[in-house]
Amino acid sequence: MSGIWPDDIRCVALITFDVDGITSWLNRNPDFINYPSLLSMAEYGPSVATPRILDMLDAQGIPGSFYIPGYVAETHPDLVREIAGRGHEVAHHGYIHEPPATMSPEKEEEVLIKGIGILGDLTGVAPVGYRSPSWELSPVSLDLLAKHNFHYDSSLMGDDAPYLVQGGDPPRDLVELPIHWLLDDAPHFAYAPSANRLGPMRNPDEVFESWAAEFRGIYRYGRCYNLTMHPQYIGRPGRLLMLERLIEYIKTFPGVRFMRAVDVADMWENGA
Repeated sequence: MSGIWPDDIRCVALITFDVDGITSWLNRNPDFINYPSLLSMAEYGPSVATPRILDMLDAQGIPGSFYIPGYVAETHPDLVREIAGRGHEVAHHGYIHEPPATMSPEKEEEVLIKGIGILGDLTGVAPVGYRSPSWELSPVSLDLLAKHNFHYDSSLMGDDAPYLVQGGDPPRDLVELPIHWLLDDAPHFAYAPSANRLGPMRNPDEVFESWAAEFRGIYRYGRCYNLTMHPQYIGRPGRLLMLERLIEYIKTFPGVRFMRAVDVADMWENGA
């Protein structure tokens, strides 16, 4: 054991992507269907950026976890199969990016079941990982995840290492793989005037320094580095080069293990 992790692992690094495509915009405002420039920017994510990301991960020899709304999976089935076929994780991210906190319990379960079916049909395996759109669960989300045999959630921010949460009746443990807005690309890069997203659109070098500093802290304390990105943002060429540089920087630290989220959850569940 090295701290909280088994063997010689000092900390784990999760490189994860929310492949939202156009769903996050359409859920925000259905009228955005009439904004072709906005939607083309979003569609760049699954159509152009994600294939590049897959090639970059292959070149770096590391696995990733991809959280995919059911609508995006339906409209890009070959991409979903390619992600799974290259050994990466395909996990649940709603159907059309519906934040659970905005739905009734009945509607939330309907969306959950729909996504399970779509992703399961495409990959041959039902997803066991979940990340809530907009990172806001409802009071019944954990119960529904437990009911539908999920192993982990990645939507809460209560630690910087995995921890157990309970859901279901009778209650059972799920692993929580916590996230944080600091390690999300959208606050740094999202810019869409027609949708009133007027973010800072920061320089990739500035974001590199922020993400690298957080990695150094997580490494020092031996915790879990959970980096969340969206292909439509991080997949722009200069930003993708920055991500590649960050991965290479992390590799210089001994005892770091790049893992899929599902594998970290399984390791934690089995008593890391």
